[in-house]
Amino acid sequence: MTRQAPTTSETTQRAASDIRGDHWTLHLAPGALHPYLRLARFDRPIGTWLLLFPCWWGLGLAAAAAGTWPNWLYVLLFAIGALVMRGAGCTFNDLVDRDFDAKVARTATRPIPSGEVTPRQAAAFMALQMLIGLAVLLQFNRFSILLGVASLALVFTYPFMKRITYWPQAWLGLTFNWGALMGWAVLEGSLALPAFLLYAAGIAWTLGYDTIYALQDKEDDALIGVKSTALKFGAASKRWIAGFYAVTVALLAAAGLAAGLGLPYLLACGAAALQLAWQVRTLDIDDPQNCLYRFHSNRWVGWLLFAGALAETALG
Repeated sequence: MTRQAPTTSETTQRAASDIRGDHWTLHLAPGALHPYLRLARFDRPIGTWLLLFPCWWGLGLAAAAAGTWPNWLYVLLFAIGALVMRGAGCTFNDLVDRDFDAKVARTATRPIPSGEVTPRQAAAFMALQMLIGLAVLLQFNRFSILLGVASLALVFTYPFMKRITYWPQAWLGLTFNWGALMGWAVLEGSLALPAFLLYAAGIAWTLGYDTIYALQDKEDDALIGVKSTALKFGAASKRWIAGFYAVTVALLAAAGLAAGLGLPYLLACGAAALQLAWQVRTLDIDDPQNCLYRFHSNRWVGWLLFAGALAETALG
């Protein structure tokens, strides 16, 4: 069947896409691996950062509370784990959503709907990534291993949430911020109030940034029946995002105070609050490129909070 020329809306959507053909991972890898790297989103690392930072926050908070530096081996292991588990999650999501993706301009060129990778090949690739993730998980204490295994229930149910609720972003928040609990647990061997407050902060953060991300697809999502907070909130999206971000900052500060952290960490919370306020103030909910840029800027929030935890140890 001949594919119709893209509409103005489709062209705008593609221009806003974060798919990059010039990413360094694609230059270094053989051409045969390119579809798999794109399937795992190695060429779009923002999702890996957003999965990784809660791990580092939990690790940094626990270390600062104990007056020590984080275990740098754990810092590296979390980075590897976030990379492969985000890739496995994206692979599973694309397997489940391949029919929806084929109908959305921004996702129609992904490896599975475009035919570059078959569903069977994608499943095998997902299994490989999960085996690497398991190898990383087994380096931690028993409590953390069990905690990590428990997160799989969230990972494998998330892709179905957009079919049944307008709040899939809340489920993503539960999933993506599990690392806040893991980061604390690998040092403490248990969980405590600061870890739970940090986890709750991450959920509110995800509700904000993923609503911004979903604003890119609101027209296509409405047409094909996919639900999101962007559709739920509509014209009031900015107010809701502002509310989520306000809760995020309050809970981040509360987590630090509960862990006994002081001024360096609280200053980092203040800097993060300014960055989040900038996102809301300059957000144009009808401009996909504007939304994508502000979504990507959440990397700065992650770095600020981790730096604040490290500063507690350095200056404490």
